[in-house]
Parts: sequence; C-alpha cells; structure tokens
Amino acid sequence: MQELKKQLQKAISQVPNFDKLKNHIEMTVTPEGLRIELLEAANDTFFQSGSAKLNADGTDIMVTLAQQLGKLPNKLSVEGHTDAKPYAAGSNYSNWELSADRANSARRLIQQNGVGQDQVTEVRGFADQRLRKPNAPLDPSNRRISLIVHYLDTGQKPVLPAGTVAGTSGASSPSPAPEGAAPSDRGSAPKIPSPSP
Repeated sequence: MQELKKQLQKAISQVPNFDKLKNHIEMTVTPEGLRIELLEAANDTFFQSGSAKLNADGTDIMVTLAQQLGKLPNKLSVEGHTDAKPYAAGSNYSNWELSADRANSARRLIQQNGVGQDQVTEVRGFADQRLRKPNAPLDPSNRRISLIVHYLDTGQKPVLPAGTVAGTSGASSPSPAPEGAAPSDRGSAPKIPSPSP
C-alpha cells in the first residue's frame, strides 16, 4: 500500500492545477487499505456547489486515479461525505442524497475511465455522520469523496513504521476558511440529471 501510495502521488502530480489542489488530496494507509480523500475547500474544489457534478479539476483527478487503479486486482469502495450545514427548510433533497449522489458520480466516472465493473464493491453516502473535523462540523474539508483501495486479503493488516499512527497522513491539512467566509452550499435543491445506466 505504501508503494501504491507513492505511485498514485506521482501520477496525480502531473494533473493540471496540481499545485492548487495538492493540499486537498490526502492518501492514508489504514487497516482497511489505502484511503484516498478529495477534500473540498470553501471555493468548491472538486464539485460544483450543492451539486453531485464534478468540476474540471475533480474530473482530472478522478480520471487519473481511475487509470491507475484499473490496473490493480484490488476491490474499491467509494464514499461521499458532507459537512453539517443543512439544505434550506422544506427541501426534499438533503445531505444524505448529496453524499450518496456525489459518491455515485465518482463511481460512474472512474468506471468509465479504467476501473473494472466488478472492482467497486460499495458506494456509500454518509451525509455528516462521519465528520473529518467533529469539532468544526461546518468546515469545508468535511465535504469529501473517499476512495478506499482494499487489501487483497481482508485479514491482512498494514505494517506501519515505528511511531506512525494508523489513520494519519503526511499531507498537510487544508486551513479552515476564515469565519463567515464559506459560501452557502445549500441554497435550494440542486437539479441533478438522472444517472445513466
């Protein structure tokens, strides 16, 4: 997994705008495998605001990852997460739908660009139930997509270097947006096209 992490980091470093995006991409070796996270910022780094549609930067990163991950025999999971800011009152669309729709949007794109149809075993939307920053529930980095590359043997656990804590990453975390600077991501229910089969 550590070697795979290095290979993926090298591949995505060639993506346009990587210098702008690098602090919003984290790769961490965990007991379940390699977790790759695309973290939003206040200015909508990978997705259009309140929408499941990936923007150009998000598409570039996902396509590059798909081309690399599609060469592996490992199974993948895709997760969507939101922050705790609710949609406008009366909306039938909530963070549950947004997180699941974003995960499925990412799944669709990676399967169109190299990941095998039988490689993805789970697509999960967690809304704001697994906040990255529980003490800052409205922080933009709580809005994220996670790709998990599972170990081939599910009983295998990673052997981490001495002094390393599972679940940590060497990547620097994005700085929280200044108070009051994050735009509303939840105006009204977004119009999302029906997913293609």
